[in-house]
Amino acid sequence: MVASTVRTKLEVEDLEIRYGDHVALKGATFDVRENEIFGIIGPANSGKTSFVRSINRMDEMTPGMEVSGSLKFNGKDTSTWRNLYALRSRIGVVFPLPVGLPMSIYENVAFAARLRGLRSKAALDEVVERCLTRAALWDEVKDRLDSLGSLLSGGQQQRLTIARALSQDPELLLLDEFSIAVDPVTTMRIEDVLKELKKEMTIVLVTNLVQQARRLADRTAFFLQGEVVEVGNTKELFSGGAVDERTTHYIEGRFG
Repeated sequence: MVASTVRTKLEVEDLEIRYGDHVALKGATFDVRENEIFGIIGPANSGKTSFVRSINRMDEMTPGMEVSGSLKFNGKDTSTWRNLYALRSRIGVVFPLPVGLPMSIYENVAFAARLRGLRSKAALDEVVERCLTRAALWDEVKDRLDSLGSLLSGGQQQRLTIARALSQDPELLLLDEFSIAVDPVTTMRIEDVLKELKKEMTIVLVTNLVQQARRLADRTAFFLQGEVVEVGNTKELFSGGAVDERTTHYIEGRFG
């Protein structure tokens, strides 16, 4: 029997991210594999969010942010994509605090599908229901889809943001501390959804909850003060297999 080949979704080589004179991330070299949940942990100001922002070239919208080195998505350096929309349409992003569009719950989720040219009401209905269900929100809003998304609670708005990201049918889903505004019960429901979603896409999970990485990530990277200290199999890292003692100290809660 021929062994299956693990494909790479993101290739990061000697990546450096600066904001003026401040270096947020330096010398980052690792890969993210297809259909895995790749966890990123580390204390504040370690470069985690800067890395996420660099993936779909948010440096072009952030004054003073400069990115150098190589970051390849599906084997193609992201800096060479002339059609930025084509790149970003393949990458769903969810940030710590929900950012809803000023429109109904239904239109928040249908928006990306409409941009892709989908016009059929039945098809749009299917997209909206599927994505809201995956985000563990459908049962709570199915009877008020015409209501403004901004009227939802904070946790519901975050799940709406996740549903909107999923409506792009992304190949890569970036989650930057998605559970900050979500209650523990809903967080666990979304975690169950993420385990299923990795069958269809690659997920990069930045989390300030070390145990969340332990529960979800196939591999985990530890960022510290702008450095990628190490990347390893999550089970091994959390079972005393870390190469660098700083990783062990952080996982054990000795600092952070």
